[in-house]
Amino acid sequence: MTATPADDDVACNSLALRKAARYLGATYDKALAPVGLRGTQFSILQKLSVLGEMTITGLADVIAMDRTTMASNLKPLVREGLVTVEPSPADRRARIVTLTPDGRSRVKAALPLWREVQTRFEESFGDAEAARLRTALEAVLHTGFTPWAE
Repeated sequence: MTATPADDDVACNSLALRKAARYLGATYDKALAPVGLRGTQFSILQKLSVLGEMTITGLADVIAMDRTTMASNLKPLVREGLVTVEPSPADRRARIVTLTPDGRSRVKAALPLWREVQTRFEESFGDAEAARLRTALEAVLHTGFTPWAE
């Protein structure tokens, strides 16, 4: 049987993942808009609120993002005073990201909005199915690819 272009589109893991990511990402962005955050920004601030200060590289690893993209994502958060980025006292080449009191307040304000959309998604998609989805997506990160290796 010969694959048609439509079959190739359906079977493309990257396209399927990107479509779902854009759809769900836009949903979270819309929910977080009242507090002036996008989903990626919320994730960064939330991770810092839980894990504490960390290097840009460490934060990028936790979020599964390359260091350069993480540095770009931090710029508006620095401008808004939500995080600081300073050289590490231990290694001047490393930069430490720290959540500010304003950043902590923004996370606190965003959490109910995030919880609301999280709950709506899980009610619509199913709690168990959402948990399986998160597990499957986490497993994707352990498939052996090195997308950011230089």
